[in-house]
Amino acid sequence: MILIPLSEAYEVEFSRYKEHILGQVPGAAPAVPGMLPSMFSLPGQFGAMPMPVQAMTQQATRHARRVYVGGLPPIANEQSVATFFSQVMAAIGGNTAGPGDAVVNVYINHEKKFAFVEMRSIEEASNAMALDGILFEGAPVKVRRPSDYNPSLAAALGPSQPNPNLHLAAVGLTPGAVGGLEGPDRIFVGGLPYYLTEVQIRELLESFGPLRGFDLVKDRETGNSKGYAFCVYQDQSVTDIACAALNGIKMGDKTLTVRRAAQGNAQPRPEQDSVLLHAQQQIALQKLVFQVGAQPTKVVCLTQAVNVDELKDDEDYLDIMDDMREEGGKFGSLVNVVIPRPGPIGEQFPGVGKVFLEYSDTEGASKARATLNGRKFGGNTVVAVYYPEDKFSRQEYDG
Repeated sequence: MILIPLSEAYEVEFSRYKEHILGQVPGAAPAVPGMLPSMFSLPGQFGAMPMPVQAMTQQATRHARRVYVGGLPPIANEQSVATFFSQVMAAIGGNTAGPGDAVVNVYINHEKKFAFVEMRSIEEASNAMALDGILFEGAPVKVRRPSDYNPSLAAALGPSQPNPNLHLAAVGLTPGAVGGLEGPDRIFVGGLPYYLTEVQIRELLESFGPLRGFDLVKDRETGNSKGYAFCVYQDQSVTDIACAALNGIKMGDKTLTVRRAAQGNAQPRPEQDSVLLHAQQQIALQKLVFQVGAQPTKVVCLTQAVNVDELKDDEDYLDIMDDMREEGGKFGSLVNVVIPRPGPIGEQFPGVGKVFLEYSDTEGASKARATLNGRKFGGNTVVAVYYPEDKFSRQEYDG
């Protein structure tokens, strides 16, 4: 196959399409040979709509009906790609435009090992996004939106997310493993320190809620992080909250850039302010876990493990101290427990709401941090981080 620039390829495609339609009209030139048998084979539609209008409609929706497939093996060709994706779409129940093949056209760039696969409908193209990572001829391929995809326009034309009821197990895929990373609520997370693991990054992002999709971009040769990722939250209402809270945060020698992947920065609505403030507090605590060179110390700081109001009552306070000594003693030799209290008339001193556990060695502190971090207390998630020993010895609890 002779490769031609994509812009020219689209013109050729369109010309072939017009000639194919004309081939259906008595007396017109025959259809172009070599096109896929199923291409534009929707009975009854061409007679009901004048050709120029239909052609314009096809062109206008192409960006939303095409998917990018990357990482193709050298043996791939147009017919094998079309047959494969038509079969797997049928297997997962992704066909919504009636009987027949979902794929109507394929363009392959053999040199760069990618293809554009055009579907019959916008909904089928969105369902195809759930096929990201599927094995084609023994190789996992990437399924993405093409660069000309316009999420705002596509949202007005049809569904932009895969149907959640697709039978992905039929083709060996796990729902939500990588897919679900398209649409207007897709978030770009850049400036990630290279040493952070996927688990650590997910833990940071999930401070705002569970993720529907997450993809840490890695170097194909080394498998190392490239320092950026994409994610989509299950609850789309927290998208802007997460972007506002995370963007600009310093992590070691890096600064995070967090924004909607396909749109400009959006600001959270006024009614989201309290949620945003809470999320920012959570992130300020959790990012301590990921500081460059953070080494275990003998002191562990717990946040959201106590109810501040209960600290005001002497009896309750003593009970909490006893509980913390008992719980903290399970992990090693506990030297000291410090729980800063509000003043007599409710003054908020540094460290109020935190619990500090000092151990005789870092082994006990490490066990305590690993076990207590992420525990639920009163509906809140406890955050456990190592605390500088010098600051603790100076009774500085504001870190």
